Amino acid sequence: MPELDNQLKKGTLSIIILKLISERDMYGYEIIQLLDEMSEGYYKMKEGTLYPVLYRLEDNGFIESYSVVSKEERKVPRKYYKITKKGIEAYREQIDLWKYFYGITNKVLGI
Repeated sequence: MPELDNQLKKGTLSIIILKLISERDMYGYEIIQLLDEMSEGYYKMKEGTLYPVLYRLEDNGFIESYSVVSKEERKVPRKYYKITKKGIEAYREQIDLWKYFYGITNKVLGI
């Protein structure tokens, strides 16, 4: 079952990341920490898992990135991600599909 669990997690990352970024602009490590906290450790991930998803979302035009240098904390720019109008539309479509998928699946499983 662990393989199925990993596949389910990977299949939901895009929609979850769009949800988080729709609430406020975030940088990668912040997404990792928040997702870990909100999911009580279920979505514990490393940067090597997150960044390919962020790059794919950016390539598809669902999110955009920009860099910020904090004068007090660091000299290296931190890359933030924000959702685009296209990303908001994609997120809403995915939510509708998600509801439909789980409704049908629950019906078939009798739960």
